[in-house]
Amino acid sequence: MDADRRSARSDAAALAVGLVLAILGMSRGAWAHAFPDHSDPRVGHAIDASPPQVRIWFDGAIEPVFSTLRVENAGGQQVDRGDSHVDSSDDSLLEVSVPPLPAGGYQVVWSVVARDGHRTEGRFPFQIESH
Repeated sequence: MDADRRSARSDAAALAVGLVLAILGMSRGAWAHAFPDHSDPRVGHAIDASPPQVRIWFDGAIEPVFSTLRVENAGGQQVDRGDSHVDSSDDSLLEVSVPPLPAGGYQVVWSVVARDGHRTEGRFPFQIESH
């Protein structure tokens, strides 16, 4: 009977360890969102001239079909060329081209889906200074 108890305890311990590992594996996937790593123009910075494009690099691969980027003026109107896309040679880079923009404040608005299906979104300002 002692052998049966030890075997049952061993089986229960193995099951518990297996469940903990499974839960940890699922939790890790839940944290796999894509977040901005850096951008051009940089978040909150003032630049001297209109950039030819706005780019954001993320900390992981993003899904091209479900990821968008737009640039808005102070009035909330979209001012980019409407061609946002994930770079074909870097699946962590989202970019959109912009026409020559006048001096003023702008908002970059982004929404991405990581390869695991989790969506993140946000916005940040930049300024073009007049000279």
